[in-house]
Amino acid sequence: MGTIEAIKPGPKPNKPDGTPDERRRVTPEKREKHPDLKPHIHKPKD
Repeated sequence: MGTIEAIKPGPKPNKPDGTPDERRRVTPEKREKHPDLKPHIHKPKD
């Protein structure tokens, strides 16, 4: 049986002050390119 290896993501971008950015976000000027997700409608017994 082989070993399981995790996929390592690349380095995260730094904030303008040089500290690492903890998460990626959509900035207000790019907001229109990223519409909100459609609401998920569950089917009966789903």
